[in-house]
Amino acid sequence: MAGDDTEAVVDELGDVLFQVMFLSLLLEERGEGDLAAVAESCAAKLIRRHPHVYGDRELETAGQVLSQWEEIKREVEGTGDREPLANLPENLPALLYARKVLRRIDPEGDASGLDEDNKPGAPSSDPQTRDEAEQLVGDLLLEAVTISRRLGVDPELALRAATRKLADPAA
Repeated sequence: MAGDDTEAVVDELGDVLFQVMFLSLLLEERGEGDLAAVAESCAAKLIRRHPHVYGDRELETAGQVLSQWEEIKREVEGTGDREPLANLPENLPALLYARKVLRRIDPEGDASGLDEDNKPGAPSSDPQTRDEAEQLVGDLLLEAVTISRRLGVDPELALRAATRKLADPAA
């Protein structure tokens, strides 16, 4: 949550809750489910996707959790067609798309050479170090946008093209 606007968060959660209730009622009217079925499905999905929390699987890093989550989605739930980049929404903003592609290609971020706990932006880092890392990345992204403007290049399109090339070098 950005900031401390509790009232806005409560308002948004009310909207989400309304959608869940409304859609559950529609399911119930059609005889295809109800709120209890939605809750049971949600609980089963959480347990299935997080054996490190609800089972006996032990994982040490957030990257390992992400790898396990993607593996479960592909193998147990049949999504992803065993291709790491399958079913990735093309309509995401370029920066989010790039992040998801990189996460799927290298879930643990091993390419950086840093283990999960030694990354400056890791949750285990002290707040000042995380803030400095975030500021650095923000400055770099802003500079990349500035350069793209000077070159007359749309940064959104450029990042999307570069990400597609990384995801499929043959394309």
